[in-house]
Amino acid sequence: MKNIKDIELQLSDTIKKALQIIDSGAMQIALVIDKENKLLGTLTDGDIRRGLLKGYTLDSSIKDIIFKNPTVATISDTKEDILRKALEKKIHQIPIVDHENRVVGIKEIEELVKPTTKTNKVILMVGGLGTRLRPLTEKTPKPMLKVGDKPILQTIIEKFAEYGYLDITMCVNYKSDMIREYFQDGSKFGVSINYILEEQRMGTAGALSLLKEKPTEPFFVMNGDILTNINFEHLNNYHFSNNSLATMCVREYDFQVPYGVVNIKDNRILSIEEKPIHKFFVSAGIYMLSPEVLEYIPKNQFYDMPTLFKKIIEENKNTASFPLREYWLDIGQMEEYKKANEEYYEVF
Repeated sequence: MKNIKDIELQLSDTIKKALQIIDSGAMQIALVIDKENKLLGTLTDGDIRRGLLKGYTLDSSIKDIIFKNPTVATISDTKEDILRKALEKKIHQIPIVDHENRVVGIKEIEELVKPTTKTNKVILMVGGLGTRLRPLTEKTPKPMLKVGDKPILQTIIEKFAEYGYLDITMCVNYKSDMIREYFQDGSKFGVSINYILEEQRMGTAGALSLLKEKPTEPFFVMNGDILTNINFEHLNNYHFSNNSLATMCVREYDFQVPYGVVNIKDNRILSIEEKPIHKFFVSAGIYMLSPEVLEYIPKNQFYDMPTLFKKIIEENKNTASFPLREYWLDIGQMEEYKKANEEYYEVF
């Protein structure tokens, strides 16, 4: 995804400045944003030419000639979603916005049809015991349970590969030989796989202290029992644009109280809410971390992600939440495993 700093305009800018930006850039487009980085519209050479024909001059403001309803994609759109939108509208670039309409980048359609390899590392936590899925996990590690026609872990790897993230490390423990034997060095899946053996349970973050080669750029961490259609490239760009030290993917979760809730003060009833629904954001088990985060993780100790985030927050370092809108399922119990198999072919 392209950086947009060189193609940004404000409503108060002149047509002359817009021409300079468009002519100097390879994308032939400018994005018009407000002070909060929210997208107001786009501007192309064609928009400017039409404005000049209407009598506007080079010193006129761009505010009356911008295209105010551009086609955009959101950070939760998959590569297929973006490509479909672009082809339908016959456009070569499409701005990417978050769920508050803030611009995080711009995607060129040529990039979507031409695979590119990214250098960000992917760390997969696949050492869990899967006790809640017994008896299925008595002989098979949970990430190797089949959903559809392949192991859960294979689908995860293929989704990362789809976005060009091929450098994968697996943190293994329980029945690790089955995982190693199936994936080997990853070449038959188009990726490169290294393994870290957890001699003891290390938690969702502790195994990061065992990395032989420390990442030099932001890297992904993901639990090995999750099925999702997340756009990993958008997560990477979102982490960067928010200048975040640690980014956590979050999922909205709602819980309905099965009773009427009575709000009281002292002995007086203030109100009654009938079966209210409470909404929360929960961790989705997918993270983007900057290399500096590794300094917070103790060596060879159990350490989980919530503890890591608490430590970073306590030190007033910047963290970010990446809300998931796309398909996501944590296969932790038998009910979710059955649901995953029912939905797999429709989603993937």
